[in-house]
Amino acid sequence: MNYITYGSKINAETIRQLLEHSLTNIGPGKRLPTPICIWGKHGIGKTELVREWAQEKGFAFVYIAPAQFEEMGDLVGMPTLQQNPEGQSVTRFAPPAWVPRQEGPGILLLDDVNRADDRILRGIMQLLQYYELVSWSLPAQWLIVLTANPDGGDYSVTTLDEAMLNRMLHVTMEFDAGAWARWAERNGVDERGRNFVLAYPELVNGRRTTPRSLVQFFQSIEQFEDFRENLPLIKLLADAFLDDSTTQAFVQFIHQKLDRLPGPADFLESDNFEGAVQRLERLLFDGETKRLDMLSVVVSRMINYLLENPQPLGNEQFERLARFIQLDLLPNDLRLYMAQTLTGSKKPELAKLYSIPAIGKLLLEKM
Repeated sequence: MNYITYGSKINAETIRQLLEHSLTNIGPGKRLPTPICIWGKHGIGKTELVREWAQEKGFAFVYIAPAQFEEMGDLVGMPTLQQNPEGQSVTRFAPPAWVPRQEGPGILLLDDVNRADDRILRGIMQLLQYYELVSWSLPAQWLIVLTANPDGGDYSVTTLDEAMLNRMLHVTMEFDAGAWARWAERNGVDERGRNFVLAYPELVNGRRTTPRSLVQFFQSIEQFEDFRENLPLIKLLADAFLDDSTTQAFVQFIHQKLDRLPGPADFLESDNFEGAVQRLERLLFDGETKRLDMLSVVVSRMINYLLENPQPLGNEQFERLARFIQLDLLPNDLRLYMAQTLTGSKKPELAKLYSIPAIGKLLLEKM
């Protein structure tokens, strides 16, 4: 499809940085912030990104879907007669129920804006430019954020004209497996699902296979301790959520026992460190070939676990981490990447990796 979007193509984490930057334009005595429009394909997580960001900040959050508006009254409100200061009766529009009343900071999300009728789109142009409509205004310190699906393809959308486009700041959200995996770590998505997405990120661009449908699928099977014992039902559920190619890849993932890859807790939290290493070795070797792609998945999971976990490492956990980084199983480039990423983070206990002679030497030699 010849999809039409606007702005830089960036991942979810960069969009969060943009939203953070927009906070500098919200406050007393400052100009109204330019609304932000986030373009992207269905199921990529645009709406949830904005909702979660607002919740993390403790901001008020109001969601509307302009495509559900059938009449202009849904947008501007209903007319009422009121007295003006001269005692004359004038018509004013009472704000609809969705209009926020409290002062911000707050986020007003106009979701899937270009699925709305053209008449509604023309109606919100004043809102985008002046944060007001006819007789009412948004409270102070609110930011308008919009989401939109691409134009020019098979989406049922209304083309936005230049006058409307010029009232917004535009970015296009694209799927990034690393950013998704960090989000999944924070939100407790089944770790076997995280392994699968990191191993096959190219599959998350299908018509039905999206980040949203994958999370729904992983939630539907997370109660199964053994995937092989429940493979027929798992395949049925995969067919219900995903593209055929993704289902086939997930079944193969199970047959190869890659859903049994040890996770970060198996190395850092368990007393049987050597057992986790042996288990990893058995799963990584396909005949005489080492599955470096899956070893990369294990390292990525370990990094995400350490960086996204708010709890500092204890002494025993730190010692196990140092042993993991020095495993002969790890290629030197992967070992260096892991050490550089961890010591370059904002977590002070990870900087202590420099004190391990072998790791410190590796890092200093590559500086």
